[in-house]
Amino acid sequence: MSVNTRRGRRGRRPAAGWAGALLSVTALTAGAAPARAGADTVTEYPVTTAAGAEPVGITAGPDGALWFAEHGAGRIGRMAADGTVTDVPTSGPDTGPSEIVQGPDRALWFTETTAGRIGRVTPTGPLTEFPLPAAGSGPEGIAPGPDGALWFTEATGNRIGRVTTGGRITEYPVPTPDASPHSIAAGGDGALWFTELSGGKVGRITPAGRLTEYPLPDGASGFPGGIVAGPGGMWLTASGGRAVLRVDYTGHVTRFPLPGADSLPGGIARGPDGRIWYADQAGRVGRITATGAVTTFPVPDGGEKVPLRLAAGPGGTVWFTELLGNAVGRIRVPAR
Repeated sequence: MSVNTRRGRRGRRPAAGWAGALLSVTALTAGAAPARAGADTVTEYPVTTAAGAEPVGITAGPDGALWFAEHGAGRIGRMAADGTVTDVPTSGPDTGPSEIVQGPDRALWFTETTAGRIGRVTPTGPLTEFPLPAAGSGPEGIAPGPDGALWFTEATGNRIGRVTTGGRITEYPVPTPDASPHSIAAGGDGALWFTELSGGKVGRITPAGRLTEYPLPDGASGFPGGIVAGPGGMWLTASGGRAVLRVDYTGHVTRFPLPGADSLPGGIARGPDGRIWYADQAGRVGRITATGAVTTFPVPDGGEKVPLRLAAGPGGTVWFTELLGNAVGRIRVPAR
């Protein structure tokens, strides 16, 4: 999915919908200037298999490689530790793979936003696609659940989906109209948590399908995007608010403002160091501690590139995709 499309979504605001429990919020103001890591910690590898690959989601595979979704080429890419790229085609160049995760069956599972399918590919190559029941669902985020299934968001279908490793699909409607459910992740409370990009809310769904929405307080909503479990609860990016938020399991929100007036955080992940990392579309990757201290890692020529998603990799590394740079980057995580 292109950056322009994503920004267009951020501009939509749904009509007032079902109201869930209200969340309280604490804002932590930025203290000292953020630390800035040297550029020599960042290495970029071009995606050589397709000129317009537009890599989006990325995840570590069971084979020690990094696997990523080539949204613009309709392929699933594999990058070895030395930067060698191979890929597996989906059923067509316009399927629009977006997010990808390793499933409980040690296969790679991904969403096909344009085609409206959930895909599965093994490290040895066989690829299977499972169509969703309704056309135009726009599956986007995907994550393994505590029940041994894969859970995904339907951005345009306004639903949360569940697919078993055998391909059986169940869907649950999101109460807020036009909420644009975006990213999803398993929490430490046995449920799945997801962001509503246009709804300005965070949702929680149990493996049994019980769904609750939590409107984010004014000043903290900021178009919630990526989400991941971390120290103290769920961590998410808020691109409109130039912040990272932490929502604990009692519903309290802590807001961490990010450095830079141009900050536009998107993807978020837990790194091999246990800290939270985020991709900033302003041309850098950031690391944030539980108290809000930020270290930034500039991407070479970051003004022309867009770090979008990221994932922990083998050997103490964090990997990220560059949507416009047609590349995958690697950061060697500093000791501190």
